[in-house]
Amino acid sequence: MKTIKKHILMEYLIEIKNYHKNVNIAEYKYWTKIMEIEHLTFSNAPERVGPFSHAVKAGNFLFVTGQMPTQKNGKKKLVVGGIEIQTKQVMENLRDVLKEADSDFDKVIFARVYLLNFQDFEKMNTVYESYFNKNKLPARTCIGVTGLAVGASVEIDLIAAT
Repeated sequence: MKTIKKHILMEYLIEIKNYHKNVNIAEYKYWTKIMEIEHLTFSNAPERVGPFSHAVKAGNFLFVTGQMPTQKNGKKKLVVGGIEIQTKQVMENLRDVLKEADSDFDKVIFARVYLLNFQDFEKMNTVYESYFNKNKLPARTCIGVTGLAVGASVEIDLIAAT
């Protein structure tokens, strides 16, 4: 189920339109649409571990909250195993959120990986890369951290197109 909140800066756009009488209507509608913001939560996605949306749509972009290697049936139940198993679960959780938001890994523009132990970098990469088209990998940042929620070793968030 989607919980949607829309915020449109209509008054500002109307003011601009009144000021610039020759504004193209198609362009006006385009800029109106890209300012829509939808906060999305899904019952078919991993249970959230904190007070946040699964994803937020802003215009043609989808910002997916960092996913943890948690089992679907419990927000604090980590999968049992090493970095490969945790990374696989994170990617499956991301796939669930992308699917619920009508997107997929082919539309991912940017990924941010939080890694507890940089010794796991290559193992994490092997699993991570298997979810993407080898010729269309998203831009990415990988950040070493000193701790993650629920004791996880990896967390990944995404920005995708809609």
